[in-house]
Amino acid sequence: MFSLFKMPNKSELPTADQALPGRDTPIPTSEFHVVTGNRIKPPFPDGTETAVFGMGCFWGAERKFWETPGVWTTAVGYGAGFTPNPTYQEVCTGQTGHNEILLAVYDTAKVSFEDMLKVFWENH
Repeated sequence: MFSLFKMPNKSELPTADQALPGRDTPIPTSEFHVVTGNRIKPPFPDGTETAVFGMGCFWGAERKFWETPGVWTTAVGYGAGFTPNPTYQEVCTGQTGHNEILLAVYDTAKVSFEDMLKVFWENH
C-alpha cells in the first residue's frame, strides 16, 4: 500500500537497482487536451515545434504554457527516471528517479523559442 508517510529520503536519487519496478504497459492517456481541445500526441500541425521543460510540479507549469499565446497544446509526464511507465503515486515516492516535465507544442509564427524560454525562466 502506498503511503506518503513511509517515503525514503527524497533528496537522494535511487539507483536503477533501487527504483520501483513499474510496468511494461504505458499508462493510458487521452488523445486530446482537456483545456485546449487540441491533440496532445503527434502528429501536430505543420509550423509547430515542440519543447520539453522541467519546472518542479508540472500542474502549475503547464498552465503557464497553455495560457501563452501561440502555444497550441501542452502535455505532462515524467522523464529521466528508471521506473518504466510510472504512476503519479510512484513518482511522488521519490523512488523512480523521474522528474515531472511538460511538453509544449507551439506555433513558431506566433511565439518564438526565446519567448518560451522566457515563460520557463520567469516561472521556474
